[in-house]
Amino acid sequence: MSSRTINIALLLLLCIAGILAWTVRKDPARPNFEIFPDMARQARYNSFAPAAVFADGKVMRAPPPHTIPRGFLPFRYEATEEDAARAGRELANPHTGDDTNALRRGAQVFATFCQPCHGAKGAGDGLVVARGYPAPPPLARAETAALPDGTMFHIITRGKGNMPPHASQISEDDQWKAVVYIRSLQP
Repeated sequence: MSSRTINIALLLLLCIAGILAWTVRKDPARPNFEIFPDMARQARYNSFAPAAVFADGKVMRAPPPHTIPRGFLPFRYEATEEDAARAGRELANPHTGDDTNALRRGAQVFATFCQPCHGAKGAGDGLVVARGYPAPPPLARAETAALPDGTMFHIITRGKGNMPPHASQISEDDQWKAVVYIRSLQP
């Protein structure tokens, strides 16, 4: 049997199947057959609504102990001076000042999260300082310029003094890019 004959036979079978499917249509008002109806229609609860499903009556469950949410690696440095120094020794910035994309994104992150306190040039003269909030140290001073990138990353992540932690607001990659931009403000 030639391949042309097989192709014609298959085409003919396809046409017959299409015609049968068109003519023997199911009643659209009748639902499909469900093999596992309990899986198709499960009980639904709102997030904070009480539910009798669990013993404590809560719908939202705490994650199991020692688990890490997807996309979030643990930051193994506490908010202490010792851990800030250790972060300075152990962490390295994956971006450099030569990377224009990192510098541009770092400027955006700085303008959004840092500029209200630190000011546009990092001089510690932001709008919240003008409204009475204590002034942060200038980012261009020698002590700040001498900090390793890992320590600056630690300060952004965990906060320091009056500066609150920003780990929940700024992604890890954007924190590193903000450090790159801060370096561009320093002499």
